[in-house]
Amino acid sequence: MNSGKIVFSQIMDLVPWKPFNTCVERYQGDRKVQHFKCAEFFRIMAFAQLTYRESLRDIVTCLEAMRSKLYHMGIRSNVTRSNLSLANNTRDWRIFADFAQVLIQRAKDLYADQPIDVDVDAKVFAIDSSTIDLCLTLFPWAKFRKTKSAIKLHTMIDLQGSIPDFVLITPGKMQDPFFLDHLVFQAGAFYVMDRGYLDYGRLYTIHQSKAFFVTRAKKNTRFRRRYSNEIDPSSTVRSDQIGVLDLENSFNRYPDLLRRVSYYDQENDKRLVFLTNNVDVPASTVAELYRSRWQIELFFKWIKQHLRIKKFYGWSDNAVKSQIWIAICVYLLVAILKQRLGIDRPLYNILQVLSLTQFEKTPVFQVFSNENYNPEIIPSHKQLLLFDL
Repeated sequence: MNSGKIVFSQIMDLVPWKPFNTCVERYQGDRKVQHFKCAEFFRIMAFAQLTYRESLRDIVTCLEAMRSKLYHMGIRSNVTRSNLSLANNTRDWRIFADFAQVLIQRAKDLYADQPIDVDVDAKVFAIDSSTIDLCLTLFPWAKFRKTKSAIKLHTMIDLQGSIPDFVLITPGKMQDPFFLDHLVFQAGAFYVMDRGYLDYGRLYTIHQSKAFFVTRAKKNTRFRRRYSNEIDPSSTVRSDQIGVLDLENSFNRYPDLLRRVSYYDQENDKRLVFLTNNVDVPASTVAELYRSRWQIELFFKWIKQHLRIKKFYGWSDNAVKSQIWIAICVYLLVAILKQRLGIDRPLYNILQVLSLTQFEKTPVFQVFSNENYNPEIIPSHKQLLLFDL
């Protein structure tokens, strides 16, 4: 019998609890709390994410079935639906949001040497948002349209490891360009976004920060060419022009030079036009930078399919945000686990394996080993052997 820790406890060992407690103290999260202190609540919600629990009742039923192992999971309180519901609505979501920033930094350090698919010597960030539809009756605080509610997950990810660098959760009615007002732009870095973020005043803010942006032009974009760069006629680049915005209002908001690159996408038989403030990288690299933006689409698809952020355990603003932030923390913990153990498997595969082995007393690295794990069996002399070993 393996006398080590269960897999869930080994994953929780990756959690830097000292910074977590700092986040708790910052918002007085454990003040006058008797049951389900923030660390205990985090463990339970992380367990729910790792094992795809559908509801609070589902979480309680599952943990009750493993009552003898709750102590080893770090759960000391009596797990009931009412206690868990109260904690879900009262533990400040900002605790988990701040703690996610701690995990983001640790994950980014681990993936600092991770190569990206684009040949640029700079950091590359992708920006996008994803809408999660909600019931208007149950979530009236998340107004979106007259007949339904929704929240938006505004995200900027670092393409080195697809690590979320900044996340903002808002009601669905917030327009995408406003997300740029919350970002601090890093000089020399590339920020790639779709044309939903085409706001010339905000793009000029990126330009003034000595950073670079790559986005798509809209069909009604008026552009006055100053001169054209030479292109290879055999390439998929159709034109590479330097100029300014033609309309007076647009020019007043972005009064500097812009680069317009026209590119033919052979795979989809489509012509794409990009705008950027970088005039040094090859035109084909501009197209490749925009293509790399699909990593953030894959990120949203991954967390929606493999974590619980579409069906919520509570209806309050605090409950929804807490669940999403803890889901992001779980994503980061899995990413950290993958890098530290050198697991050569995709994240979704790792999460699927973990969902089935939470109570196993097997070293985590052995769970993902290609060799079968054979625990040492010590026969008891008090037990009769029915079959020869």
